[in-house]
Amino acid sequence: MVRTEYKGDAGSAFRCAQHFGNIRVRMVAYKAGYFADHWCSKSHVLFCHGGKLHTELADGQTFKLTLGTSDQAADNAELHRSSNEMDAKLFIVD
Repeated sequence: MVRTEYKGDAGSAFRCAQHFGNIRVRMVAYKAGYFADHWCSKSHVLFCHGGKLHTELADGQTFKLTLGTSDQAADNAELHRSSNEMDAKLFIVD
């Protein structure tokens, strides 16, 4: 897999992705200070295997993914975006 950098409005994330038909599996390393450059409507299953990642919903709700926790979002159910204060590592299926 090729590691690619993705720049947010602030900071960067580095990801490796593999596709299995229409399913994408990613390992993503978010560097401290990352702030997403977009609101996302795509479904995801997330598992945090390092650090902490903040998720903000368009309705103003926020929550944190921490080591060993997971979350999911359905397609077009809730607009969401990520940010963090410290490095974070996630396993993501979408």
